[in-house]
Amino acid sequence: MRKLLNFIFPFAFLATGFTQVFAQPKLENLKPEIESLIRSSHAETVAVAVYDLEFKQQFLLNERMNFHAASTMKLPVMMELFRTTKHLNFNEPIIVKNSFSSIVDGSAYQLSPDDDSDAELYKKIGQPVPMRELIQRMITRSSNLATNILIEQAKAENVMKLMKKLGANDIQVRRGVEDNKAFRAGLNNTTSAYDLMLLLKVIAEKKLLNGRACEEMISILSQQEFNEGIPAGITKGIKIAHKTGSITKIYHDAAIVFPPRRKPYIIVVLTRGFEKEAEAHKIVADISKLIWEKVQYKER
Repeated sequence: MRKLLNFIFPFAFLATGFTQVFAQPKLENLKPEIESLIRSSHAETVAVAVYDLEFKQQFLLNERMNFHAASTMKLPVMMELFRTTKHLNFNEPIIVKNSFSSIVDGSAYQLSPDDDSDAELYKKIGQPVPMRELIQRMITRSSNLATNILIEQAKAENVMKLMKKLGANDIQVRRGVEDNKAFRAGLNNTTSAYDLMLLLKVIAEKKLLNGRACEEMISILSQQEFNEGIPAGITKGIKIAHKTGSITKIYHDAAIVFPPRRKPYIIVVLTRGFEKEAEAHKIVADISKLIWEKVQYKER
């Protein structure tokens, strides 16, 4: 019998083409652990949406629940700007300004550098800055001033048309940042974890425009300067392309993660109700860590 096995084994090995076979992670098995983390965090609400491009599986929890989008709305704005590259020149200079019109009544309002994570751009008011730099600042530094300038270029109605075309029906991009009259009127930018997952999936699969445009968006997202959420749960040195968003009691992170030796996966975690942002960072990082550990290749 042993001789027979010794005869068969080499041929079985050759038949595999010297490839390793890896076990498929079952993301749905993480539900009890993730729900336990959320309960212990005392969050008002946490939504999670994960899609694994390697095994075409997903994990969803409260994925269709609506949240204030905070700065995650800057992702749809960037996507629309890239869509219109044939009409727009990313190297074209745009004059930096700080006067915008409320969508409620057209009245003027301004942004404060004290409430903006990119105060440096305010030093360039009145000066020309390339659109590419403004897009970079909008994503990597979450510049509110750059966002309001760019949303006038992209136009909110065009951003919404693109979202509908991509099937992201929960996302609402109505206005720029700090339009307080619109905020008081309930005219806010909103999103769901599922829709942000859809957008990042389109980029990761290079299905918006062409591969070059998607690679450039991934490059910009990979330079994100705020990494307290999803990246904090992942091994250092791993490429992560993501966009965060935060306002009072709201913290979100939406990412494409690029593990070695496999296709990337999408992870979106939206939170509401934390008094301290550090607590929101922790739950996002903890959920991210669970997903990261689950998708690591294991030999079968």
